[in-house]
Amino acid sequence: MSKAPNAELPKSVDPYRLAEQNSTLEGIIPLSGLGRFREAVLGFSENAACRVKLSFYMDSERRRVVSGELEAPVELECQRCMGSMGATLVSRFSLGLVTSDEQAKQLPNELEPYLTDDFSADLWSMAEDELLLVLPPFPLHDRNECPAREDLEAYEPEGSAAPPVRKSGENPFSVLADLKKTKH
Repeated sequence: MSKAPNAELPKSVDPYRLAEQNSTLEGIIPLSGLGRFREAVLGFSENAACRVKLSFYMDSERRRVVSGELEAPVELECQRCMGSMGATLVSRFSLGLVTSDEQAKQLPNELEPYLTDDFSADLWSMAEDELLLVLPPFPLHDRNECPAREDLEAYEPEGSAAPPVRKSGENPFSVLADLKKTKH
């Protein structure tokens, strides 16, 4: 079972049946349909979509696994200049399909648990979770492309990237000792 790469990915599937059939799904998810993700980014183009490829299979221990790749173009807020910056979020992941916390505890470390119902998994929610996980905590323009570059350079001494050199015998807390001697 394979979907066309430009078709919309179904919201819900039976992941256990897909794993038993060793199936791959490819498609897109409109970013406008991912509410939590929409709130976490500055924005995206009107027709922006997340490209998704999901492979369902059973591993050597008969665990049901979904491996996926996704890619989504977004606008993030640069934390240096607070302006908009384009970025493409990319994620590659492997999830162990489980129906209980006990099953999740038995998964090997290389598999993250994905809690599902017995016959249903929300693929859009799965993709949204992965997109949220790959969001950079502090998105920044490349230093040479950032509109705030001139402001940054104004605060930096010319050619002085190294910290000031301290004499080996100098105590960094000697200033505090002088303050202690002074009476107010």
